[in-house]
Amino acid sequence: MLVGKWNKSVILTYVGMAIAVLGMILAFSQERISYSFCCLMVAGICDLFDGAVARRCKRTEEEKQFGIQLDSLVDVVNFIALPICISISIGLTHIWDIAILILFAIAGVARLAYFNIVADSEGPVKYYLGLPVTYSALIYPVLYLLRLILNDNIFLPVYSCGIVVVAVLEVLKVKMPKPKGIWYGIFGVLAIAMLAVFLCLCDVL
Repeated sequence: MLVGKWNKSVILTYVGMAIAVLGMILAFSQERISYSFCCLMVAGICDLFDGAVARRCKRTEEEKQFGIQLDSLVDVVNFIALPICISISIGLTHIWDIAILILFAIAGVARLAYFNIVADSEGPVKYYLGLPVTYSALIYPVLYLLRLILNDNIFLPVYSCGIVVVAVLEVLKVKMPKPKGIWYGIFGVLAIAMLAVFLCLCDVL
């Protein structure tokens, strides 16, 4: 017998994490940054729909609880560890950059831990408090596109400031709408559009 749950309700979650790990490898491969961002966005798409897939599967209460915990653990890899690897690879390696990345990591895991408590005590949430870590899958690729118009002396500080803003928003008690219905499709289309942009500009970025 294997530890954990290994059924179709969590396959997409595992696939998203596998793609994120590939993104980390690409982040440290020369001239592969754009593909690393593509992995981040694909991981985001997997996260967007893995809950919907899981809800369509017949699950025991234990399997539901396992899915909640698994999702948060995978989010740490996909939307905290991978963006940090990308940030280091693009040149955010000064002492203040390291401090910013530590702040981002702490804010992200604190938010995920808080979300798990809310999910356990209140059940499915109607809205988010603070910015979900999964939004990194769109925010950072959009920020990176600024490299097309800014030189690195300006771009890198701007990107660092973006990380600080994301970290702060993740832990602020501000209500954020939870995507549902048509918004799943809209976010999916946005992610695919951004993927197309990065694939077209992979030789430039």
